[in-house]
Amino acid sequence: MLGNFQQSQLRIEIAASANAIHDSLLRPAQLEKWLIGQRFAPGTPDELHTGSQFTTWTGPVAVHHQVDVAKPNCLRLLLNGGIDGFHEWYWGDGWVQSRLEGISLLPLNLGQTLSLLSLRQYLTTQAK
Repeated sequence: MLGNFQQSQLRIEIAASANAIHDSLLRPAQLEKWLIGQRFAPGTPDELHTGSQFTTWTGPVAVHHQVDVAKPNCLRLLLNGGIDGFHEWYWGDGWVQSRLEGISLLPLNLGQTLSLLSLRQYLTTQAK
């Protein structure tokens, strides 16, 4: 894989319940609504569970995801393709934390920051 090793950890407050955050992260139909700049390949499962696999595209760059862990407050994705590494999510009432590590030419910290802000905006509008 070409690129640089990158790692980033972010945690933000979100005015949403743990259940709302769970659904926004583990249900691809909701994930597609707030995940900026990415589109899902056909065949993505309705809900993510351990062992699920799917592919997203950011422009011409494909990233294959394999769900390593899916629990009520945790999601861990193994990534390969445009990003070789992993993405972990943890959440509870009012907060979400994201940890991303991998080798990529893509600016992972920027994408992660924009994704978290987009998730917060999505959940804020859903609560109204």
